[in-house]
Amino acid sequence: MKLVEIATVLGARLENGSPDLEITGVAGIREAGPGQLTFVANPKYAGDARTTKASAVIVVDEFPAIPAALLRSKNPYLAFARAIELFCQAPRYEPSVHPTAVLHASAKVGEGAHIGPYVVVDQDVEIGKDAVLLAHVVIYRGARIGDNFFAHAHAVVREGCRLGNRVLLQNGVVIGADGFGFAKDDSGHWYKILQPEPVVIEDDVEIQANSCIDRASVERTHIGRGTKIDNLVQVGHGSRIGEHSLLASQVGLGGSSKIGDHVILTGQVGVVGHCTVGDGAVVTPQSGVAGDIEAGAIVSGAPAVDHKLWLKYSAVLPRLPEIARAVRAKAPKE
Repeated sequence: MKLVEIATVLGARLENGSPDLEITGVAGIREAGPGQLTFVANPKYAGDARTTKASAVIVVDEFPAIPAALLRSKNPYLAFARAIELFCQAPRYEPSVHPTAVLHASAKVGEGAHIGPYVVVDQDVEIGKDAVLLAHVVIYRGARIGDNFFAHAHAVVREGCRLGNRVLLQNGVVIGADGFGFAKDDSGHWYKILQPEPVVIEDDVEIQANSCIDRASVERTHIGRGTKIDNLVQVGHGSRIGEHSLLASQVGLGGSSKIGDHVILTGQVGVVGHCTVGDGAVVTPQSGVAGDIEAGAIVSGAPAVDHKLWLKYSAVLPRLPEIARAVRAKAPKE
């Protein structure tokens, strides 16, 4: 595409480059070469923009001039995400049903569906139009799924679960497995608590590889519209996640956790059951949430505290042996 065409599609302002410059693809700022488009969104890479071999760079409006052509945008990261789509098309799957697939006679699958090898769709299932179910996907009885559902190989939706439109499940996702619920009897044995309540997932949710969203005994597990869940995440039974939140890899939510709208839980965050994380809060990597977090807070550590306070803790921590020696030296001698 010509650079001016890309600028028009992205709503960016072209500067310091020929409108007729041909762009053949996209790449990272350090890997890009002539004919390619790249971007700078993180200030860490601003210096690389001066030496990049890319023909054009997407930058913020106030970014200083560099030798390469510039596409100025209010949101370079989003603009680059859209630019990728101009050059890289996702695979398309034509409507068809593989002969090895097993669809129960009572199942209802909308028009335009692609049903891959060894897919199983059980009785009383309803799936909307334009679904893609790749190899070995299993949909248990009574599930209800909206339009434009996409399930990669080995994804599973258990009995009675409710999924909205445009839900995307990556490989190995399990929706609606039994929650981890057991009661101890008088002899000290663990008695299994039935988990009949289905998982409810709203529109435009993506759940990435090998994550598990558990069903509950008395309170439905609920994932709000637009939320994105990374690989290897565990959402405990009865938890509720609001709209447009992000859960990064290896996050674990104990049962009945309440996560608000626009929350970001970064890698390996753990949330104790029955805790609430308010709207817009951010929990930094490897933090442990053992109590409620206010809306808009940024917290760190285990147990998680205000991020600025945690920075002070971290600065003092390496000096603890030295401080301890000084305290002992000043202690009165017996």
